[in-house]
Amino acid sequence: MNKSSILIRSTSISIDDVCARLPDIAGKHKFGVLGTHNLKEKMEGKGVPFDRECRVYEVCNPQQAQSILVGDITVSAALPCRISIYAENGRTMLATIEPAALLGLFGAASPGAEQIANEVRTALVAIMEETCEEPQAIAAATTAVN
Repeated sequence: MNKSSILIRSTSISIDDVCARLPDIAGKHKFGVLGTHNLKEKMEGKGVPFDRECRVYEVCNPQQAQSILVGDITVSAALPCRISIYAENGRTMLATIEPAALLGLFGAASPGAEQIANEVRTALVAIMEETCEEPQAIAAATTAVN
């Protein structure tokens, strides 16, 4: 998999604030958070020094997952989808793997898999972009509506 298979968004919002926002925003897009992993804590807990903040959120839309899994249960090895949150050059980054690239690892996809991958991609991008929205932009949009 090459870097073009990774979808990335960035924000000046802190990692903690991004992590606090992501579950609610994911829920608005019918994705639930199934688990979270604080890589720094997990690695240090195993005696491996790791000085970077990196949190990984496992997210899933159960209806879409079910549709894919009915067609090819081996895709379960790549589920749930993940959104990684980490710091890079003073910015908070959100990254996920392109859903079509993940499905491509499994060869011939089941009927409708490409459409589902596109729908999942659209939702993941929306989740990341909304999570990255700067507070000023949110306030301006709210003021413009009122």
